[in-house]
Amino acid sequence: MVGGLIYGPLVYFGAREARGHGVPEVMVAVARHGGRIRARVAAVKALASAVTIGSGGSVGREGPIVQIGAALGSTFGQWTRMPLSRMRTLVAAGSAAGIAATFNAPIAGVIFALELILRDFTARSFGLVVLSSVTASVVGRSMLGNDPFLILPAFTVDHAWAYLLFALLGIIAGAVGIGFARILYVIEDLCDKIWRGPEWLRPAVGGVFLGLILLVLPQMYGVGYPVLEAGVNGRYAIGVLILLLVGKIIATSLTLGIGGSGGVFAPSLFVGGMLGAAFGEIVNLIAPELTPSAGAFAIVGMGAVFAGSARAPLTAVIMLFELTGEYSIILPLMLAIVLATGISRMLSKETVYSLKLARRGIDLDEHPADRVLGDLLIADVMDPSPPSVESSTRLDAASRLLLASGRTSIPVVDDGRLRGHLRADMAAESLHSDDEVADQTVGHVIDEVGRVDVGLTLRDALAVLHKHPEDEGIAVVDADGAMVGWLTHRQVLGALSAATATPDSPHGPA
Repeated sequence: MVGGLIYGPLVYFGAREARGHGVPEVMVAVARHGGRIRARVAAVKALASAVTIGSGGSVGREGPIVQIGAALGSTFGQWTRMPLSRMRTLVAAGSAAGIAATFNAPIAGVIFALELILRDFTARSFGLVVLSSVTASVVGRSMLGNDPFLILPAFTVDHAWAYLLFALLGIIAGAVGIGFARILYVIEDLCDKIWRGPEWLRPAVGGVFLGLILLVLPQMYGVGYPVLEAGVNGRYAIGVLILLLVGKIIATSLTLGIGGSGGVFAPSLFVGGMLGAAFGEIVNLIAPELTPSAGAFAIVGMGAVFAGSARAPLTAVIMLFELTGEYSIILPLMLAIVLATGISRMLSKETVYSLKLARRGIDLDEHPADRVLGDLLIADVMDPSPPSVESSTRLDAASRLLLASGRTSIPVVDDGRLRGHLRADMAAESLHSDDEVADQTVGHVIDEVGRVDVGLTLRDALAVLHKHPEDEGIAVVDADGAMVGWLTHRQVLGALSAATATPDSPHGPA
């Protein structure tokens, strides 16, 4: 409660984007905002996360350090007026440095930044991200030593059929990873629904319920690495491992639901470790002489649940390899992580990170052009209505008007309502083939014209334009069928160009 009274107002009045686990905010900053993150986010996130975890919040420190490093990189880029493309790389470099220093895992830091933050593996970004990650690791080791992040047991796989067990664990872990993500946001929605007071007070009141959980299950206090290490080393019975697994999911979800600031990276490793250890204990009861130790399954479970929740298989493989230093872990780890990622993709389109953004209507996989088409209204980009003729107008007179307009077609409007359009090719053919030119009117050769409602978006208009590829454009009409404008492919292309252009300047598109 005391911690909530400190970090609640700090986040609410200081930087509201510091609430939660941080990584989604960095992802959307890179994908949508050119890597721009406010400078104060680093300070607020550091303080809020420290108080959250120190006062018992059952979250990780990796998500916060990713956001802190990203904010520092973005601030440096904005101060030096870096081009947007380079500022995105600086954000990724800061994130990689945070992971590298926290886990003493420089390779995993690089892969994390490229796979989750930049979502790109170009050589241009790779060099700077590697440099940042290596530097952070050197500094971290000089201050904290070169001890491994976790003391984990070594193991070997002596029987080929044990790979079937690792495969089964990967399938289960993929489902658990997605379940973790879903429960997290269900509890967050429940907290949103229940709470009616000021947001800055929410963490303190929610701290009462979180405190009750910690009194019942004190192993959930803080990040929980000592408990994870004990579980991996086989110090808990099966029932306790399952209890710790469920307890961590609930405690982490509640910590974030009440407004806490912390990551889900470490909790996913914790959940995976408990799942793998319990799975290993069960297998050892059945065939103790043919299977690896329960710790082996715990290590693989850590990587598989993280891969299932975050859908970052490369990061998961490299991270667990660097944490253990055991090459023998690679094959079972890769097998379980690939299967966990596949099951995760089958069960859900979103991950624990992207689901938070999807709930806000943000799709990171959406092409910028698709986003623009859905955001812009036809009324924002259409041309004024061109000169029109009535259907009773003589064809020769209408043809002269069409020729003078320089267009390939001209709308036909009767009593304010759009009837169609007169195409130059049809008018020329009719004038050439009919001897009774003087009696010909536009109504004899009128053709159907594509039309779209003025209140729709460019995405709707583009679908109509595609149905009329040979026409000069389509008519824009109001609810009464009266023509209010004209839209061509040129206007759509111009809108897309203006909205998606990202020139190499610190200010983005003009």
